[in-house]
Amino acid sequence: KLNVAPPAVILLVGLQGSGKTTTVAKLGNLLRKDYKKNPLLVPADVYRPAAIEQLKTLGQSLQLQVYDSDVSKDPVEIARNAVDFGRNRGHNVVIIDTAGRLQIDPELMSELKEIVAAVHPQETLLVADSMTGQEAVNVARGFDQNLGLSGIILTKLDGDARGGAALSMREVTGKAIKFSGIGEKLDALEVFHPERMASRILGMGDVLTLIEKAVQEVSVEDSLELQKKIKKNLFSLDDFLSQLRMVRRMGSVTSLASMIPGMGKLMKEVDPEHAEKELKRVEAIILSMTPNERGNHAIINGSRRRRIAKGSGTSVEEVNRLLKQFTEMKKVMQKLSKGGIGGLMSMLGGKLPSALGGGAR
Repeated sequence: KLNVAPPAVILLVGLQGSGKTTTVAKLGNLLRKDYKKNPLLVPADVYRPAAIEQLKTLGQSLQLQVYDSDVSKDPVEIARNAVDFGRNRGHNVVIIDTAGRLQIDPELMSELKEIVAAVHPQETLLVADSMTGQEAVNVARGFDQNLGLSGIILTKLDGDARGGAALSMREVTGKAIKFSGIGEKLDALEVFHPERMASRILGMGDVLTLIEKAVQEVSVEDSLELQKKIKKNLFSLDDFLSQLRMVRRMGSVTSLASMIPGMGKLMKEVDPEHAEKELKRVEAIILSMTPNERGNHAIINGSRRRRIAKGSGTSVEEVNRLLKQFTEMKKVMQKLSKGGIGGLMSMLGGKLPSALGGGAR
């Protein structure tokens, strides 16, 4: 509901600990990046001492303007004045962060109702923690009965909770889940697609979202350049580092794995924190190499490996393992670029067909 005379007002409500303040920044970032909006972030939570500073810091890191407020001011006045400020300064969207409580109480609802009456928001969105399960459903019901929600933002969907609460909330409130938080990074907020979430809940993955994330990170030109390097056997550790960083920008290992069919169950056996640490360790090893070493890993002899291990805080064995894995990966990439799957099968010595029930006839 943003196609109104500017500014459109979005009010975010919810309990403490649901990720409301961070979601204000994430939503502002998403609206600017994907919808070409010019959002103003408004800290109207004067009760949690760090809330105002937190939003200012987040806004600064994203280069989004944050309305100047402090704990001595009335939240209703902050919201009203911020909307006027946004209108006068050319902001077409104003996103207001409100106070939360440990539980729903009359005082909280009274203040939120006053803010709604003062600014007439186009959207009143509940920020709810998906990890709290049934409790999140009860919270949604309480806020909707008091304020008349227009939608829900479900946070922490990259964790073990796969979104069952989402289905219950939709059923109880009749209000759509509009966005989902899928990680701690400030770009880890996405438009909610119910059919894709149903697929994730069933463990069938979400390939469409994975493709969308990849498209956002890789240009056609970069992809073609990478293909040329692979075909000419020029793929270097610098290129590998770039690909590694691209994957990390796309989201956590857990959230990415949940989008790949069949990987969800496999990831239950993997420690996500350990996987993230492994990625950081590999990056540290590569960054401890010289430009020449990253461009031509064949020159990395014993003394160089010892220096790299010392510089990256790892062992020589870990450096050796990375170089061996990189060499094997280059072989696989070469085979795939030359002969497709057939080339890969020949490299595997015909083992793959028999494993799939093929082999000699």
